[in-house]
Amino acid sequence: MAVRQVAILGSTGSIGVNTLDVIRAHPDRFKVVALTAAKQIERLAAQCLEFKPLIAVVADAQGASQLSRLLQAQQISTQVLYGPQALVTAVTESGCDTVMAAIVGAAGLVPTLAAAKAGKRVLLANKEALVMSGNLFMQAMKEGGGELLPIDSEHNAIFQCLPDRFTQSPADHLGVEELWLTASGGPFRDLPATSLATITPEQACAHPNWVMGRKISVDSATMMNKGLEVIEAFWLFGLPLDKIKVLIHPQSVVHSMVRYRDGSVLAQMGQPDMRTPIAYGLAWPERIDAGVGQLNLTQLASLSFSEPNLAQFPCLNLAFSAARAGGTAPTILNAANEVAVAAFLDSGLPYLQIAQVVEHALDTIAPIEANSLETILQADAQARAVASSFVHSISR
Repeated sequence: MAVRQVAILGSTGSIGVNTLDVIRAHPDRFKVVALTAAKQIERLAAQCLEFKPLIAVVADAQGASQLSRLLQAQQISTQVLYGPQALVTAVTESGCDTVMAAIVGAAGLVPTLAAAKAGKRVLLANKEALVMSGNLFMQAMKEGGGELLPIDSEHNAIFQCLPDRFTQSPADHLGVEELWLTASGGPFRDLPATSLATITPEQACAHPNWVMGRKISVDSATMMNKGLEVIEAFWLFGLPLDKIKVLIHPQSVVHSMVRYRDGSVLAQMGQPDMRTPIAYGLAWPERIDAGVGQLNLTQLASLSFSEPNLAQFPCLNLAFSAARAGGTAPTILNAANEVAVAAFLDSGLPYLQIAQVVEHALDTIAPIEANSLETILQADAQARAVASSFVHSISR
């Protein structure tokens, strides 16, 4: 059995830490050859000390200097690099065959696209790569000849519920009628809209079921996360948008479902623990122990499902609108949301105005065809500028 050589983009975040936890339990199957992080230098140093990768990447020169000192003190020979181009180096020159793409936000686009072009097995936890550059990314995967395995729990669940032949044929050719993405509804699903005006970052980050980073926790609360997942599913599985549905499922036990033409509905169930989809992606097509507790159905009082209230979750509605508009509209949506969420987390923007910032950017910037990486990055930069200006104007 060949040992898979793994590069982890975003190793100090929640997905990265969970990936290392799975790898730690299977040292005979996986070797870490590259780790990257932005600012958590001491945590990255501890990871390098344990896993001894060939390459470690941080955001800037100051962080690289700090990491180098920490590693030299422990006589660790890991090469320390910094900056956006170094992320590409980590996936193209480390000898990896598997890339966990777990950098949150648009920052992960370029290295993930590089991994696709290089023919790697891409474990996609960074949904923005498909949201921003769906057609380009899928074309890069095809030309590179690698393997694309979704790690988001919902898309991983759908992948598990599709026939093995899915990797050679679009889902709608295999009798698939609809994809049902489940959503917990976040911490505010039962609150009336009038109660949301005073929501704090701490409240928005207190997810009832999942342990996640702060940005993605806010996206879960606004359900923007689910909107981005709809766009991701569109590119991953080849179904029209009107065949991709969202269901509120507060228990987070059914991670998503596939409805077939013959009336069958297949669901993937499990504990709300990201190590399950991570282990599935790392070992595919085999299954390995993920370190996750068994699901005991007898201890579940009930499983409930309902349609989302788009009036309460305007970000979800905006995501559907951007998906239907196509072109650079999803890029604009994502960039404006990143600006708005960052402003909210810094306590400079009220919770309810996150959606307003995104809507303003979508109304202000006309989408164009997303036919090149340069076009996509320009749209991203323009949307950030428009959103930042609007945040400044309403925060005075």
